[in-house]
Amino acid sequence: MTTHLSFHLFKPCLTLLFLSLFQSRTTFSALIMSLRNHHSHPQHRRPMFQTNQTTCALFTGTWVRDDSYPLYQYSSCPAIDPQFNCQLSGRPDSDYLKYRWQPLNCQLPRFDGVAFLSKMRGKNVMFVGDSLGRNQWESLICMILAGDPQTQTQMNRAMPLSTFKFLEYGITMSYFRAPYLVDIDVVQGKKIVKLDDIAGNGNAWRMADVLVFNTGHWWTHEGSLQGWDMIQSGGKYYQNMDLLVAMEKGLRTWSNWVDTNVDISRTRVFFQSISPDHYDPSEWSAEATAMTRKNCYGETTPMEVTRYTGAYADQTRVLDEVIRELHVPIYLLDITMLSELRKDGHPSIYSGDISPSQRSNPAKSSDCSHWCLPGLPDTWNELFYTVLFY
Repeated sequence: MTTHLSFHLFKPCLTLLFLSLFQSRTTFSALIMSLRNHHSHPQHRRPMFQTNQTTCALFTGTWVRDDSYPLYQYSSCPAIDPQFNCQLSGRPDSDYLKYRWQPLNCQLPRFDGVAFLSKMRGKNVMFVGDSLGRNQWESLICMILAGDPQTQTQMNRAMPLSTFKFLEYGITMSYFRAPYLVDIDVVQGKKIVKLDDIAGNGNAWRMADVLVFNTGHWWTHEGSLQGWDMIQSGGKYYQNMDLLVAMEKGLRTWSNWVDTNVDISRTRVFFQSISPDHYDPSEWSAEATAMTRKNCYGETTPMEVTRYTGAYADQTRVLDEVIRELHVPIYLLDITMLSELRKDGHPSIYSGDISPSQRSNPAKSSDCSHWCLPGLPDTWNELFYTVLFY
């Protein structure tokens, strides 16, 4: 891999979506959701990819059973948080580990941890965002270690920056916690989200060779789950603001930082689309009623048919508009639709962060937002690996 990390962004080609007969209802569901999203966001929602001598829509396809998965074992990876370590926390089923993402018109290259280390020698890869970014960061570390389990490493968990170093290769894999991307200050015990300020966070990102950003979930939190006490914007302070307006202001500040500070001759920038949660059974079950439990507990298979609600459609539209106006090229890792099908992949009650008393009450305690490791984020990283190197 040369010092210059070239950027690849491929134009959509809807006609390819009709080249294959649908082999399952799951394929049909993924395709329909992708077409809906593509229709709304034609310029950025379907990056295309050249592999195996054919053009392929990476993010449109189906989940297929593959007994060669998972790509690593939970017991062999020291990087997994107890929150994501479902097998260690007693999850009794394992079929959710046996699915591979199959794009409609190509085969993804097999993830090769040794190849990753060789090609990224001397580089700094940084994930920036909320805990879904941490989910992906830990997954990638595990996948690399599976390829070279004897390599010397060093890990440091801290706030807001955690690092994992592959010492023999001079590679640093980092996670920087910034759920809103913009800065947060604490003044007299009050958390203030500064929609116009990103300098504090951005200073930690400047020297990265690969940046993978994400945000989304925290912009929807209200009430006791809200992540701020005040919002600062345009020199004024607000106790409340339309959350979509706040998100757009924050993303505009982020995009200005990218355009001002990213040197495209050395740094590649990715943005991970919003990871869906599965708290609403009506998305996958026609029999769901108002009395149905509102969580993913007991779900052990992917969806075959989904009544996709577009819960993050407005946020996605804002993100697309901001990315479209950037001068620095950004590759959108569009994992939302393929992840929507994986209602079986969440920790639910099988999380080390849940107490025994909480575990006995899945209706109130299930984590249907994050993902088990091994699990779905491994697929995100297979796609990331493919775009990065092929």
